[in-house]
Amino acid sequence: MKWKKFRLKTLESAEDIVISALYDCGIEGAQIEDKVPLTDAEKAQMFVDIAPMPETDDGIAWLDFYLDPEKDDVDGIMRNVRAELEKLRAYCDIGAGTLEISETEDTDWINNWKKYFKQFYIDDILVIPSWEKVREEDRDRLILHIDPGTAFGTGMHETTQLCIRQLKKYVNAGTRLLDVGTGSGILSIIALKLGAAHAVGTDLDPCAVPAVSDNKKANGIPEDAFEMIIGNLIDDPEVQRTVGENAYDVVTANILADVLVPLMPAVARALKPGGVCITSGILQGQEPKVIRAAEKAGLHPVETTQQGEWMSVTVQR
Repeated sequence: MKWKKFRLKTLESAEDIVISALYDCGIEGAQIEDKVPLTDAEKAQMFVDIAPMPETDDGIAWLDFYLDPEKDDVDGIMRNVRAELEKLRAYCDIGAGTLEISETEDTDWINNWKKYFKQFYIDDILVIPSWEKVREEDRDRLILHIDPGTAFGTGMHETTQLCIRQLKKYVNAGTRLLDVGTGSGILSIIALKLGAAHAVGTDLDPCAVPAVSDNKKANGIPEDAFEMIIGNLIDDPEVQRTVGENAYDVVTANILADVLVPLMPAVARALKPGGVCITSGILQGQEPKVIRAAEKAGLHPVETTQQGEWMSVTVQR
């Protein structure tokens, strides 16, 4: 079987934002090719030989993704992709944004990421895929078994790590958590392992449902401890009704700033008085508009943290 291969030219600085847009359009995976020098920590995690003569970093990134002409609405998906790229241009430099189209033979590309996803640490937490074994010296750590499948979220990205560090501060026994844009379920599962009593995750992508289900089983999370809702909390009354009001001690939202802004009123309704919302996915310099939106919704800023070019803003009702 032949796959349609699409090769998108963008900038290294826009990789994360563009990939997020691709996921929103129904793209199930993307391969990144750039010339960013690897850190020592990344080299240690990769278990592959590093070329001794790296190319000069030119700031360009190529994103490859694939569609199945027999199953996918290729024309419809690509119309959405092009429309999303144009929207991104309004507030973000995505570079050329050009697309090359070709065909490729059927390969197990959707599972190829497994060759490179190895166990790693977030401070004292071990994140490990199901196909690796926990070493004896790690058995006393908090261990997160995570297989993202085709839903975004392994814990490697700075935005997720910022959220996890805030969860360690604010989650305690009895915490009720709402995780907006739950993806693989990583934040909810971490919260439950930290002692939270219950978690509700929302997501726009139906692929999140099997990913969350698999990760719950891998981590021994009871079925009724973590509920999933597919839909948009911002403007879907049914989702809002199901989520409830004044119901959560902690809300997490690892989403782009332009989504966090309209999300704030829904967050304020969902939080209990005194509850906190941990936001991330905010590029440095965009945090003021998230704070302004939170304040307009009746929330006040508590803390801002940073990792690399990404920011996390914690606000409280």
